[in-house]
Amino acid sequence: MITASAAPPGAAVAAAVERLRAWPGEHRVAVGLSGGVDSSLTAALLLQAGWDLEGVTLWLMSGKGACCAEGLVDAAGLCEQLGVPHHIVDSRETFAREIVGLLVEGYSQGVTPLPCSRCNRSVKFGPMLDWAERERGLSRLATGHYARVRPATDGGRPQLLRGVDRHKDQSYFLYDLPVALLDRLVFPLGELTKADTRAEAARLGLRTASKPESQDLCLADHHGSMRAFLDAHISARPGEIVLSDGQVLGHHDGIEHFTIGQRRGLGVAWREPLHVVRLEAAANRVVVAPRAEAGRLDCRVQAINWVSLAPPDGPRPVEVQVRYRSSPEQALLTPRGDGQAELAFAQPQFSIAPGQAAVFYDDEVLLGGGLISSD
Repeated sequence: MITASAAPPGAAVAAAVERLRAWPGEHRVAVGLSGGVDSSLTAALLLQAGWDLEGVTLWLMSGKGACCAEGLVDAAGLCEQLGVPHHIVDSRETFAREIVGLLVEGYSQGVTPLPCSRCNRSVKFGPMLDWAERERGLSRLATGHYARVRPATDGGRPQLLRGVDRHKDQSYFLYDLPVALLDRLVFPLGELTKADTRAEAARLGLRTASKPESQDLCLADHHGSMRAFLDAHISARPGEIVLSDGQVLGHHDGIEHFTIGQRRGLGVAWREPLHVVRLEAAANRVVVAPRAEAGRLDCRVQAINWVSLAPPDGPRPVEVQVRYRSSPEQALLTPRGDGQAELAFAQPQFSIAPGQAAVFYDDEVLLGGGLISSD
């Protein structure tokens, strides 16, 4: 069971527990447990707030790593410590099909896929909720994501918000969740910082309190690096590194090891820094250019999922993130129908990579997002 030191919880944590106590609707929930400190504290806070909870861990891969044996053991141990049931759901086949297959196909075609948002939609949130409701009668899901949900009011849509800790905000990876799921999700850490989480986990004596951070991508964590994963699944195919005019500067051992906007590790020398501007799968070429030629002022976005906003019927200004770690950039979004839109940026962008997500915000509110097209 939870053991706390004599020191009281921090103000942010105490407020989080009070919010959970006042949460509308029933207080029965499945908690997605990865075996890390974030999901562990999520469960502990819900328990303190009086919720009836059960832990659920998805078995995604065989072997070592945060999503595998180590994570399963830590999640089970955490549930034993908290005195709550724990369940393991074998999702290896789904993960291999939806995520491993997506990555291998995308990188082979010169696209930089975004597996985390696809995993959240197709492997984690929806399937986990379906399992919890079908097998355990639990219609809500809580996770350790640093994001927030604002319930719908007056017949409107629920809203997905950034986490308060902008350094840990994970809303970008949640843009593709169906809006119908939002009212069934609980993010207890959304108002906390990572420091709050670590301190409270230590105060409670949680077994995962000092567990190191895993890499953002579990496959990289599992294989040791993203390069090792790609080398294990894609055969080496050497090719040329060229300037936009076709001048050969060097050679590569696979376009899958490059991404649009990349500047470091190109393995070529030039009179000024170069950026990757294009990956040509058919010709097996990496095209590079100086910074002055590498920026883009627009892109097309497809497969858009509108979350906190109904699909707009005309142009509107938005803030856009084109990578998880990138800063929001001002842009004008123009809908084109069929789940597509054009983005016109106020300033040139250097990391617009096909396959990555462009996620639209209005300050802290995530409006929607989609995949950057290669067109």
